[in-house]
Amino acid sequence: MTRKQKKQLTRIFLAAAIYAAALILPLTGAVQVALFLVGYVAAGGDIVLKAAKNISHGQVFDENFLMTVATIGALLLGEYSEGIAVMLFYQVGEWFQSYAVSKSRQSISSLMDIRPDYANVERDGQLVQVDPEEVAVGDSIMVKPGERIPLDGVVLTGTSTIDTSALTGESVPREVLEGDEVISGCINQSGMLTIRVSKEFGESTVAKILDLVENSSSKKSKSENFITKFARYYTPAVVVAAAVLAVVPPLMMGGSFLPWIQRALTFLVISCPCALVISIPLSFFGGIGGASKCGILIKGSNYLEALAQVTTVVFDKTGTLTQGSFEVTAIHPEHATEQELLGLAALVESYSDHPISLSLKKAWGKELDSSALSQVEEIAGHGVVATVGGKRVAAGNCKLMAKLGVQGARDCELAGTAVHVAVDGVYQGHIIISDVVKPDAKEAITALKRNGVRKTVMLTGDAEAVGKSVAQNLGLDEYHAELLPGDKVDELEKLLRQKGKGENLAFVGDGINDAPVLTRADVGIAMGGLGSDAAIEAADIVLMDDKPSKIATAIRISRKTLGIVRQNIVFALGVKAIVLLLGALGYASMWAAVFADVGVSVIAILNAIRALSVKEYK
Repeated sequence: MTRKQKKQLTRIFLAAAIYAAALILPLTGAVQVALFLVGYVAAGGDIVLKAAKNISHGQVFDENFLMTVATIGALLLGEYSEGIAVMLFYQVGEWFQSYAVSKSRQSISSLMDIRPDYANVERDGQLVQVDPEEVAVGDSIMVKPGERIPLDGVVLTGTSTIDTSALTGESVPREVLEGDEVISGCINQSGMLTIRVSKEFGESTVAKILDLVENSSSKKSKSENFITKFARYYTPAVVVAAAVLAVVPPLMMGGSFLPWIQRALTFLVISCPCALVISIPLSFFGGIGGASKCGILIKGSNYLEALAQVTTVVFDKTGTLTQGSFEVTAIHPEHATEQELLGLAALVESYSDHPISLSLKKAWGKELDSSALSQVEEIAGHGVVATVGGKRVAAGNCKLMAKLGVQGARDCELAGTAVHVAVDGVYQGHIIISDVVKPDAKEAITALKRNGVRKTVMLTGDAEAVGKSVAQNLGLDEYHAELLPGDKVDELEKLLRQKGKGENLAFVGDGINDAPVLTRADVGIAMGGLGSDAAIEAADIVLMDDKPSKIATAIRISRKTLGIVRQNIVFALGVKAIVLLLGALGYASMWAAVFADVGVSVIAILNAIRALSVKEYK
C-alpha cells in the first residue's frame, strides 16, 4: 500500500468515526450539525477543493463536480446524514480504484526492475562501476554472479547460467558459453563473465523493452476511446437533466420545489460515470500487465483488443515454427557405416563455417583430424572435393555427383538438404540436414484451434517439399512455399480478403525479414529471440521466449480482458439506467444512489482486477 493510499484510508476511518459519533451520541441542534460538517470536511474536503480547482481551469463537468453539487445540496436541505454518507462511500470507491491501479502497475513495474543500475568496467587496473550509458560499443564489461547484465554483447571469457525470467517469463536458466550472445536485463547466476558490448545502452534490449512498456498505455483501444467520448458528453447532459428535473416539474405541475430538488441531487449522484471511466482502462492495463508476466509484450490496449478477434493465424516458417538452425536429421549409408559416412562428410566440410558444415561437425561431436585433409577444392553451387588419406572424397549435392560421374546418387524422400558422399568415384550414401521444428510448434497449432482459430497458414521461401513436410507434420490448414518477400505480402492480401467481418488476421514472424507482412496484418506478432531489435520494432506483440505456443496464451488473455470490459460496460450502464429512472420518478433514495455510484464502481474495479490473473493457457 502506498503512502497516499494509507493517508486516504486514515481519512476515511476518521470521517466514519465522526459520522458514527454524530449519529449515536445524544447530540441535538447546532452541536450535531457542527459535528456533521466536521465529518463532511474530513470525508470530502479534498473532493470539493478538486472541483473548485478544476472549475478555475475550465474543467467543470467531472465526477468531483457531481459529488460536490449533490452533497452540498443535501447539506443545504438538511440531509446531513445522506450528504456525508455519499461523500464517505465515494472516498471508499476512490480508495479501491487507487489500490487496483497500483496493483495493476506492480505487474508492469516489475519489468522496470530489469533496468541495470551500473556496469563494471576496468579502468587503470581497477574494476569500477559506471552508468551503463557511459559504456561504448566494443568496450569490455565484467558481470559477477548475482549481477544483472547491463548491456547487450558477446561473451569473451567465462561460462555461466543466466536467469531470463524477467524478459521471457521462463523459470529455466539458460547456459551461456564463450562466443554466445547475451542481452541486457538478464541475471548472471553462477560464473564470472567478460562481455564485449555490441550495442550502446539506448539501443539495448532492456532500453527498448522499457520504452515499449512505458508507452503501452498511450495506444488506446476502441472501448477506451468510446468511454472517453461518452464521458465527455454524458456528464454535461446529466447535469442539464438534473437541473430540468429540479425546476420544470414543479413549475408545470405546481407544488413544492423541495422534493424535486432532492430527486435531482439523487440523480446527480447516480449519474457519476466512475465505474466506466476507471474500470475499462484498468481492465486493459491489467491484461497487458498479466501478459508481461508470461513474457508476452503487448504495445497497447488497441492491439490487445484486436487480438481477441483473431480467427486466422499466418506463420513464417524459419525461426518461427522451426529453430532456424540446421541439424543432421537422417543418415542413409550404402557402402559405408553411418559413422564412416558422417565422419567423411564432416572432415571434408570442416574448413567452412557454412551452416551445413557446422551442423555436420555438431552431429559428429568429436575432434576432426584436419592433418589428414589436403587438396581441398570447393565447386560453387555443387560441394567440396578433397583428398583424405590418399583417397579422393566428394561431398555435395546431386549436381556434384553427376559432374564427377558418380552413379547411385538420387533425391531423398525426406525433406531437407541432402549431402551426398563419394570416395574415389564410388557412392557411399547421403546425409539429410534440415531445419528442425520447434518442440512446442505442434502444440501451438493444436492450442490455437482449440481456442477458436479457424485457419492456420504457413508462408515460406523454402522448397515445396520442405513446406509440405512441415505443414503436414504440424497439422496446418494451408501452406504456400517458394515465396519471395513480395510474394508473402500478396498471399497475405488474399487471406485478408477471405476473412469475415469483425474478424482479424495475425501474422507471426521472426521480425528480421518479415517487417512488410508484420505491418500489413491486423496484428503483427514477432518472435522476440530474447530481444531481437527487428522484432521489438516491427511487431505489435512480441513473444520474448520464441515459443509459438505463447500465441494461444496471448489470445486467451485478450479474450478474457475483453470479456471483463464488456461485463463492466453492461453492468454499469444497466444498473445506472435502472436507478436513474427510479430516481427521476422518486423511488430511489440517496442510499440507492450511493450503491449505483460507489457500489457499481467497486464491483467493476474488483472485476477488472481479474485481468491481472493469468496462467499458461493450452
